[in-house]
Amino acid sequence: MCCEKDGDYWVINGSKNWITHGITGDVSVVLARTGEWLYSRGITAFVVERGTPCFRGGKKENKLGMRASETAEMIFEDCRVHQDQVLGEVGDGFVQAMKVLDGGRISIAALSLGIAKGAFDAALKYSKEREQFGKPISSFQAISFKLADMATQIEAAELLTFQAADLKNRGQKVTRESAFAKYYASEVCVRVATEAVQIFGGYGYTKDFPVEKFYRDSKLCTIGEGTSEIQKLVIARELLK
Repeated sequence: MCCEKDGDYWVINGSKNWITHGITGDVSVVLARTGEWLYSRGITAFVVERGTPCFRGGKKENKLGMRASETAEMIFEDCRVHQDQVLGEVGDGFVQAMKVLDGGRISIAALSLGIAKGAFDAALKYSKEREQFGKPISSFQAISFKLADMATQIEAAELLTFQAADLKNRGQKVTRESAFAKYYASEVCVRVATEAVQIFGGYGYTKDFPVEKFYRDSKLCTIGEGTSEIQKLVIARELLK
């Protein structure tokens, strides 16, 4: 995404993919390059309203999960944006984005936690109702140990998420703690959802029960707001400062 100055206006060209509400959102914050490549002060944030000439939505992604949340492309073709629509100062976009990411990662951690709890609750309930050999499957060690692991991991993910959120609420730096929470909670989400499907057996692979949706939705949590690999990179950098 590039941007050139033309009098009182900036002219934006390019496209952005994987944007939540990229077609239906009324207002967008757009990061575009206004300076040199690979220069942290070379990116600027703009506020662009839907309906602005030469700005439109593009392809809507056909996703595995999170299908109720629209993910789409945004396209800019000689889109003229007035200088009053610069968010903050010219060149501040990258710094602003990094600050937003810290908070966004806490949100993904909370989302992961909610999915994991939903999958766990469904699996726990089912394990008490489903019987084999005349007794509920929850009485078998193979199943009860799965439930114990799931509950422990959820509890740890919740504490990491609350720690990061508390620091954020108190206005403190949360780069490391938000990465901790996002990385661990998202990976726990996938593990718990996978185990929930396993506990349900064949029924877990059908749309008659909720765990197949938890399973599909969970994977995005390890990708959005920075992949698990990126979280490891952030954590390592913070530890080695």
